[in-house]
Amino acid sequence: MEDNFGIQLFEGKKVRFVWDEEQEKYFFSVADIVEVLTDTVNPRDYIKKMLRRDAELKSKWGTICPPVEMLAPDGKHRKTQAADLEGIFRIIQSIPSKKVEPVKQWLAQLGSQRIDQMIDPELTFQMAIEDYRRQGYSDKWINERMRSIEMRKELTDEWKRSGITEQRDFAILTNVLTQAWSGMTTRQYKSYKGLTKENLRDNMTNVELALNTLAEVATTEYSRQSNPTTMEESKRIAREGGEVARDARKTIEKRLGRTVISSEKASDYLRPIENTESEELPLE
Repeated sequence: MEDNFGIQLFEGKKVRFVWDEEQEKYFFSVADIVEVLTDTVNPRDYIKKMLRRDAELKSKWGTICPPVEMLAPDGKHRKTQAADLEGIFRIIQSIPSKKVEPVKQWLAQLGSQRIDQMIDPELTFQMAIEDYRRQGYSDKWINERMRSIEMRKELTDEWKRSGITEQRDFAILTNVLTQAWSGMTTRQYKSYKGLTKENLRDNMTNVELALNTLAEVATTEYSRQSNPTTMEESKRIAREGGEVARDARKTIEKRLGRTVISSEKASDYLRPIENTESEELPLE
């Protein structure tokens, strides 16, 4: 997870962030963002005052700002209040500052997301499709990837319904599920493909992606039926969901006579499509 932690500078001030592989999005330090916007020397005190004048934000604070491990000044990892891009934008609404728009644009670039995507969720999918096409992915793969994103969201929503809220627990359950169907944890799978910061699902083949989606769909349905109340119960269900995909993988491999888990990553076989704009022909 070391590679997922980072620090960026905005007008000379540090903003800590972390990439969450399971939810596929960035989380930013709330205190750092507040300091950037307000120039306060005591962001914690500013946040307390902000919550006193914004009752709605205060009521949702625990959901918007979960504790997330980030790099501390001494180089160690400590939990701090953090929010994803949507959460940061909500917090920014309560901070009167001339820096709001520049910070929004800066955050959108950092997170590789756009403000419009927060307003129109459908646009998020369309832009993702266009990005994948530019990278050279086939339409068949893109369709499977979009479906996997939707199914992943359903699974994480189900975990939250079951009382799972910590990012570390999401990672643990994902590892259980992944290992059950592939024989490898998420870290081992990425290492097998030679990946570091890259997203694992973006580097799966069509078959791998379909099997991973099957594991997540099965886990979601089993959880809905069982209504787990403990982490151990959720781990058992994740393992059972993964085993459904494992059995499917073994059936396919027996028929093909080879493994369907590939060591290749996307950059090994994709050729990005260059953006060629049509030139205007001179009038005769």
